[in-house]
This record gives sequence, structure tokens and C-alpha cells, in this order.
Amino acid sequence: MRKFSGDTLLVATHNAGKLEEIVTLLEPYGIKVVGAAEMQLGEPDETETTFVGNARIKAHAAAQATGLPSLSDDSGIEIDALGGAPGVYTADWAETETGRDFVMAMVKAHDRILGVGAAQPWTARFCCTLVLAWPDGHDEVFPGTIDGKIVWPMRGTHGHGYDPIFQPNGYDVTFGEMDGSEKNKVSHRADAFAKLVKGCFD
Repeated sequence: MRKFSGDTLLVATHNAGKLEEIVTLLEPYGIKVVGAAEMQLGEPDETETTFVGNARIKAHAAAQATGLPSLSDDSGIEIDALGGAPGVYTADWAETETGRDFVMAMVKAHDRILGVGAAQPWTARFCCTLVLAWPDGHDEVFPGTIDGKIVWPMRGTHGHGYDPIFQPNGYDVTFGEMDGSEKNKVSHRADAFAKLVKGCFD
């Protein structure tokens, strides 16, 4: 496992919420974190059908473009009643001509669950795969998950994406109702991050 030895890490995302989570998680290590927008990077086409495949595309493209070690994350929600959908297409379900509308995406998910007549609980999980890539082409991969269920109606205004309809196992609140610091301790990204930190930073 290769250790991170630089002082600047590029996070290959244009998602401000995701970048903020990663900055917070890396704060204790005194590493300067820059985002893709700050480096004026475009978004490569995500042509793979797995989280790890898409995370690799983003991490390697950013590392090649900047010469910096680059961390990317591909994440999404898998709903068992929908055969694991939306999965890698989690953000695509929110796309509109004027940007992403996650309320629309959550309504779509709920409508499809009702459409297949699935009995409750509607089990689901958030998945996150982190890939840390170096400019020489080397990478390390760290998957993380958190299991829970889909609830309706939406609850809470915190977080981002599908957080208001996901209630993690062992909790009576959704991610949307959780304080950000609490979510960051238990989320799929936290699970992947713990593995990343142990592998590359500690």
C-alpha cells in the first residue's frame, strides 16, 4: 500500500457538499485540499458501470492533468426493491436542463418503489468508493458502505442528495435530519475514509 507523502491533495469533484465533507475528514492531517473547480478541471465522462470504475476515471484524469495526487469518490444509493438502482446513476436521476434536482430524484425513487409493489422495509445502502491516484498511474482503492432503509415522506434539510429519505440502521433519524458531524462519523464515505486514512495517511 503506497503512503501519501505530499502536502497538497486534489479532490476530483465539482460537488461542493462532497468537497466540504472530505476537507473536514482530512483536517487533522494538515494537508492542503484543492477541488477540481479551483483547478479549472473539466469533468471526464463516467463511462463505467461500477463505482470503482468511475472513481478510477476521475482520479487518474485529475492526476494526469495536474501532476498532483488526486482523490476521487464515486458514490450512490442502491435500493434493493429496484434491483440496486439507481446505483452508479444516482446523480443522473437528478439531472434536469437547469441542473440537479434531488427532490425530483427522491420522488422518482419513491414512485418506482411503489410501482414494483415492494413491501416495507425498503432496504437500501449508500456506497462510496474512494480512489487515490498518483501521476505515475498507481492507485489505491477503498470501498465503504452503510446499510439502512428508504423512508417516506422526506425528512430533514441537512446533507445533500438522497439524505432525506435514507435512514441508517440503528437510527430513528434520516441522514437529512442528522447533524453533519454526526453523519460524517457513520456514513459510507466515513467508512471508506477510515480505510483510506489507515492505508495511506497513518
